[in-house]
Amino acid sequence: MEEQEEMEELTPRQIVAELDKYIIGQNAAKRAVAIALRNRYRRQRLTGEIRDEVIPKNILMIGPTGVGKTEIARRLARLAKAPFLKIEATKFTEVGYVGRDVDAMVRDITDAAVRMVQQEKMKEVEGRAREMAIERIVELLSSRARRAPMPSLRSVGDAMAAFLSQRPVEEEESEAVTEESPEDLQRLRERIVSGELDDKTVEIMVEESKFPTVQIFSPAGMEEMGMNLQDLLGGMLPKTRKKRRVTVKEAKEILACESAQRLVEMDQVTTEAIERVEQTGIIFIDEMDKIAGREGMHGPEVSREGVQRDILPIVEGSTVMTKYGPVQTDHILFIAAGAFNVSKPSDLIPELQGRFPLRVELTSLGEEDFVRILKEPKTSLIRQYTALLAEEGVTLEFTEDGIAEIAKTAAEVNTQMENIGARRLHTIMEKLLEEISFDAPEMREVKVTIDAAYVRSQLAELARNLDLSRYIL
Repeated sequence: MEEQEEMEELTPRQIVAELDKYIIGQNAAKRAVAIALRNRYRRQRLTGEIRDEVIPKNILMIGPTGVGKTEIARRLARLAKAPFLKIEATKFTEVGYVGRDVDAMVRDITDAAVRMVQQEKMKEVEGRAREMAIERIVELLSSRARRAPMPSLRSVGDAMAAFLSQRPVEEEESEAVTEESPEDLQRLRERIVSGELDDKTVEIMVEESKFPTVQIFSPAGMEEMGMNLQDLLGGMLPKTRKKRRVTVKEAKEILACESAQRLVEMDQVTTEAIERVEQTGIIFIDEMDKIAGREGMHGPEVSREGVQRDILPIVEGSTVMTKYGPVQTDHILFIAAGAFNVSKPSDLIPELQGRFPLRVELTSLGEEDFVRILKEPKTSLIRQYTALLAEEGVTLEFTEDGIAEIAKTAAEVNTQMENIGARRLHTIMEKLLEEISFDAPEMREVKVTIDAAYVRSQLAELARNLDLSRYIL
């Protein structure tokens, strides 16, 4: 319900505005995904038979590498708080004719959804879990923990020997201690909460999983599905615990995490996770152009068309068995992407083309786009490197002409060699700041100005020498 209320507040215009904070340009693609996301909210408000009939309009993004295809899909999923999976279509052609079973994409996104929901549920009970952890530490540090009312079984062998010889099991020596008053316990609790005892060492018992994971192979594509023997046999096998000596600060986190896991009902988590995958899941299939092979071809083209036919039922809607239960793919949003510089979208089999009715073309990035990419996004490369080197006491200052020179160099290298889009900026920036990054620990409290002259001094020779830049830039 809370998620639906958040989606209600996000209009397509607002979704595009949010994407603009991280991705420069590509307005057509942003509008397409914004409408697709809003349509999901509209569908959830429908009732009756028509709700099941409204299927998502899958999107095919066409454009060269490094222009923002993957980032648009990833940011969209994060914005919608939806389960998201990015997978390469070529993964299904790597081994033999088919490679991995295409059902793996549904299993993987279900795993991601279970982790997502579990973390959310654990966050909801975080306060209560921390209180339980504090109480446990109070118990360990108080005199009650030093009393030994129960016999201690050092090993199964000791227990069996005691039983056979009819002698009592050895007990731990107990100290003669006096029990604290409620006021003393409250004072101890306050000291633990305030962090006063964080450096004190305490011995705790933690759960230890020693059960091996077995691999079960499905007949369809020999797909691996890991299963823990503890899950397989339910509560038949006892959970093993071991002693660990840690500080009180570490114990707070370890015990709080254990308490939160116990408070979370996993049946409810898996049910909600499957529901979220089926209703709001987003699967991004990259490199779709690499499996575009038509009938009548030979060699690897046969494999590529086979992968298309395997993907088809998943995209059009089917039920996939996962270790959490059956998952229906009818209302999962699929976003496919590819450069399509050698093949064309029309080279895909007609049935698969029809499952991606919305097509958007992303444009190549030029010098002006690179300037904006360096300056405007909330997590731009300039902000990232400035923050990183600030941790060493080095202050970076990028001038306007310096930024323009970086963008110009990236655009030139992309023109002269393979065009890898905005990813070229990562290479350029790393090479540009290599010397500063290396010397930063010894520089301390130094201000470095990155202007056009500095950029040219570091990169001009590399940019001019095509043979050298082919390897380095």
